[in-house]
Amino acid sequence: MKATGIVRRIDDLGRVVIPKEIRRTMRIREGDPLEIYTSRDGEVIFKKYSLLGGMEDFAGQLCETMSRSTGSICAVTDRDAVIAVAGGGKRELQGKRITPELEQIMESRRIYQYTGEGQPIPVSDGSDKLTVNVAAPILSEGDLLGLVLFVGTTPGLITGDAEYKLAQTIAAFLGRHMES
Repeated sequence: MKATGIVRRIDDLGRVVIPKEIRRTMRIREGDPLEIYTSRDGEVIFKKYSLLGGMEDFAGQLCETMSRSTGSICAVTDRDAVIAVAGGGKRELQGKRITPELEQIMESRRIYQYTGEGQPIPVSDGSDKLTVNVAAPILSEGDLLGLVLFVGTTPGLITGDAEYKLAQTIAAFLGRHMES
């Protein structure tokens, strides 16, 4: 755990303000769920809560199936990081934060497909060689949960309608699955 040197008081309703700098650094947005942990030492720890976080195995199986069907690298993200990968690039992507550009695609709530125009969008901050070919947002009851991705290793390679439809279908399936 890293000390920030910031001290906040609890108000009469039991609220604590998380400073803007920490929210920006940790990508905590208004309305984001936080999980609260306590320790025997009196520590209170807030951790970003991911609804898809408990579904890594299931998402991994879906990625494996999509990858075998298409021969492409497939991934599923929550709102912040890649939670499942299949078909290659696991070391470069698994658990890595998604790029701000990919976050913007998610926030647009529209399916993205690289058309060959402009720069390809990298999946994670650490690797420019793995870029987004198709990104479909996972929506559950109107809430954004993450993305289903088809990832490319060759810049400028354009994917077909099959990957587009498959990403759309799997994203819709995961969204519906989270509603139940």
